[in-house]
Amino acid sequence: MNRSLLQIHTAVFLWGFTGILGRIISLGAPLLVGYRMLFTCLILCLLLTAGRKWVRYERKDFLTVLGVGVLFAIHWFLFFQSIKLANASIAMLCLATASVFIAILQPLIRKTAFQAKEITIGMIALAGVGCIYFIQPAENTLSGMVDFQAGVIYGVLAAILSAVFTIFNKPLSEKYPSQPTVFWEMLSGFVVICLTLAFTQPEMLQNLPVPHGQDLAALLFLAVFCTVIAQSLALKALKKLDAFTVTLSVNLEPIYGMIFAFLIFRENEQLNWGAFLGIGLILASLVLQVYNHRRQSRRDMLKG
Repeated sequence: MNRSLLQIHTAVFLWGFTGILGRIISLGAPLLVGYRMLFTCLILCLLLTAGRKWVRYERKDFLTVLGVGVLFAIHWFLFFQSIKLANASIAMLCLATASVFIAILQPLIRKTAFQAKEITIGMIALAGVGCIYFIQPAENTLSGMVDFQAGVIYGVLAAILSAVFTIFNKPLSEKYPSQPTVFWEMLSGFVVICLTLAFTQPEMLQNLPVPHGQDLAALLFLAVFCTVIAQSLALKALKKLDAFTVTLSVNLEPIYGMIFAFLIFRENEQLNWGAFLGIGLILASLVLQVYNHRRQSRRDMLKG
């Protein structure tokens, strides 16, 4: 259990860099996600081939893996689009609402009982997002228009998909090694991104921007550390931890991301009192989630 917690917290710390990397990389969200998935696939293909770690999947499980990859592609597009529209802090904070969607969706998907406390605590996080949405205005900056409301919408949609693929990844992580699973998920997501661009923006593929310099370095960091290493660690942790525990740990991601964004980009200067009220509610929900989970774990131990 302790090793699994260390794995998930290491993964979460690395994921904390995704927000600032999304701001650093000048590519639009679709291309950013496409290159991230492509580089991840190439790196994992080399590692899996060199280590002879390829595995066979049952047909149903393989289709689930491919489906999760599609969800990843859409999730990342929504997340990075949130960063482009608002900023890294807003996008990262919206991910903290994933726990409420886990609490609602997991019983529906896994046919288990609803946990009223988890849903109530999650609603506090949603109230925090509401404060940001309704009180924090859009503004003009030197880099262009910052649309916080649109950023919140994209961020919350990304959180919903994060909850969904966490639930579906749980049984996969218990049956298969993490790296092959991540490879197939990234490959299916990359194919979906390419097909989507081919039908919606064919001119972009004809004049495909090739990343170089700062963009290339940031994309490689994103692929190696924030995807290959972080995603593999997270899937290993899922073998021992339940989806809600993982989501509680992942809730630290927006805190890391927000701190990085405040220090590097001074995003705190863009936020008003409504945003900070929302941040306070979201952070309060995270503390309550940890407290509630520990209390429930102690009760389960006493019953056992």
